[in-house]
Amino acid sequence: MKPEPLTIGTVKLDIPVALGPMAGVTDLPFRLLCKEQGCGMVCTEMVSAKAIYYRNKNTKELMETEPEERPVALQLFGSEPELMAQIAAQAAEQPFDFIDINMGCPVPKVVNNHEGSALMKDIPLAGRIIRSVAEAVKKPVTVKFRKGFAAGDETAVDLAKAAQDAGAAAVAVHGRTREQYYTGRADWEIIRKVKEAVTIPVFGSGDIFSAQDGLRMFEETGCDGIMVARGARGNPWIFREIRAVLEGKEIPARPSGQELLEMILRHAGLMVRYKGTDRAVREMRKHVAWYTTGYPNSALLRGQANTVCSMEELESLLRRYLAE
Repeated sequence: MKPEPLTIGTVKLDIPVALGPMAGVTDLPFRLLCKEQGCGMVCTEMVSAKAIYYRNKNTKELMETEPEERPVALQLFGSEPELMAQIAAQAAEQPFDFIDINMGCPVPKVVNNHEGSALMKDIPLAGRIIRSVAEAVKKPVTVKFRKGFAAGDETAVDLAKAAQDAGAAAVAVHGRTREQYYTGRADWEIIRKVKEAVTIPVFGSGDIFSAQDGLRMFEETGCDGIMVARGARGNPWIFREIRAVLEGKEIPARPSGQELLEMILRHAGLMVRYKGTDRAVREMRKHVAWYTTGYPNSALLRGQANTVCSMEELESLLRRYLAE
């Protein structure tokens, strides 16, 4: 299939493939890498509206953006319509192309505050939040949610309709319940049902780990776009591969050891630039584990990567294992 550019509100994506938000993963350095590899749209890590309101020092970094990554969405979460509207209006003054509302996060500390996926159990409140944000900003408002909260409680279609009625410009649906977290298989059928129920663009999410998975998501659900999340961890190349298969081109070869080395070092360099050396070394440990999964001697490399204390040590270790 040849993907058509997708317009969401007033913003056009050259390819309908998005990087899904992931806490601790989709920071600015990683978003830049995914964009370079052909991703059509990126999303920040989720940010608490209350944290912004109370000027939590961590929110500034979460909201950093660069022109090269656009179009980019800021993902907010919260359960108070008025506060969400106020913070969205402030955020809309910054260079974000979309305001995305998180109604799918499954972690207990979020759910217990009646935020994230808890809002799937209170569709009237969810609708009020979406409407308040949509009325407060001129930029497109999108909403990300799940199949439902628990087995037998599939509210995705009802929430999608409420989001459309409240002024959302697009929705993204992850095919698992909150109860599942990330276990089992994602239910793509619910994505098809949502697509059939609304006229705004629908992004499908869940179990996209290869270019072929992305193509099947389009074919099996009829969705307008796909959202890749865990499949991009340690694998920004997935976006060039999806782009190729959608355009009917040959899928590029998987990265060589040298290309892998260069990507990890580029990632590390961006981390140093935006977060400083000490944090970059600590945070790159998990990324190295993701990047090298399945490569020869990866278990040994990951174990030693967890002990490095400087970028020089990390680079030396990587060159020892990956340079060809």
